[in-house]
Amino acid sequence: MAGAGTRAASGAGRWAVDIGVALLIQAAVTIPFVVPRGPGLPPADWPSYGLTTLAVLPLVWRRRAPVTVLLAVLVAQILYKFTLDGPGQTLPYTSLMALYTVAALSPARRRVPAAVLTFALVPPGVAVNSGEARELLFSLLVFGAAYGFGRLTHTRQAYTAAVEDRAAQLERANRIEAEQATARERARIARETHDILSHAVSVMVVQAEAGPVAVRTAPERAEAAFEAISETGRDAMVQLRRMLGLLRESTETSESTAGTTGSTDRAPRRPRPSLAGLPALVERVAAGGLAIEYVTEGLPRPLSLDTEATVHRVVQEALTNVVRHAAARTVRIRLEYGADALEITVTDDGRGPAGHPPSAAPGHGLAGIRERAAAHGGTARTGPGPDGLGFRLAVRLPFVDSRTEVGS
Repeated sequence: MAGAGTRAASGAGRWAVDIGVALLIQAAVTIPFVVPRGPGLPPADWPSYGLTTLAVLPLVWRRRAPVTVLLAVLVAQILYKFTLDGPGQTLPYTSLMALYTVAALSPARRRVPAAVLTFALVPPGVAVNSGEARELLFSLLVFGAAYGFGRLTHTRQAYTAAVEDRAAQLERANRIEAEQATARERARIARETHDILSHAVSVMVVQAEAGPVAVRTAPERAEAAFEAISETGRDAMVQLRRMLGLLRESTETSESTAGTTGSTDRAPRRPRPSLAGLPALVERVAAGGLAIEYVTEGLPRPLSLDTEATVHRVVQEALTNVVRHAAARTVRIRLEYGADALEITVTDDGRGPAGHPPSAAPGHGLAGIRERAAAHGGTARTGPGPDGLGFRLAVRLPFVDSRTEVGS
């Protein structure tokens, strides 16, 4: 409906312009009929004026049928010259406007023959009128100028249309890019939220279930379990506040153009997960009774902040899966620094692949680990552990220059 209304308004505007142009030319051709005339000049009678007006009238449809209008104007002018021969005109206004329109709007297969016919009629018209070379040169000049201005108008309109089309394509591309960036950011937030909450809740559930048993058999272990629950909950809350704070800052930045003033009450920025946090992560999970071996092999080298965060999240998700599904007693975490990549291997002695079902929802569980690895150009493989027992997760992350990535 909106598009139809726009087209109707545009069509009405073109009609108004064409009628206005026709009225302006009508005013110009009327001047010789109203100014005083000498006794030797042709009479300014009503039939002559009526035929002059008949030559102007087709200009109202000049955009709809340019060549037809040009032919109609030429025929009317020829009839005027050879039938009534009333007052002449300073310039052939109607034929000039019709030729201009043909040059601006018609395709070459129709434009060129129409222009050739018009220029071919100029010498005979001058010969019938005055026969002077001066009039012939002037007539060729004004008709050539009308045709040239028409071609310039066509070029300008084509350039404007090309610029507008390119701007529209750029706007569409920017909108698509923004939508894709939004989708990627949503997926990232979903992964981060899942990793934080899934790990924290799993560890807290395991510790809470072990607490009552430990109270009766080993009170010191019960105290450690409750401390682990408390620490895990606090850590999850801090990380969630950090995420919400970053989201709030991002929203405020996008909504504010000045940005000179604002609230300073923001969630504290806690460093993103890193390799340095892995021992504490292992210790929290091991407090529930799971025996965890954490080893590093090869020559450690600096990693980008994004890569360190991915390593932390991969290990965290692997331990979460072990706690929730594997019913394992021991877990071995190995970080091996190779020549061109970091290998992360997490092996447990639990129920095997059946104890680590991939999540049905994209971005969760093992699917999330694969997404994180792929984002760094790496891979993630899963399968049975040594001798077909337990479960093994192997993630390979190629090394990149740590200076090429900036953490938030």
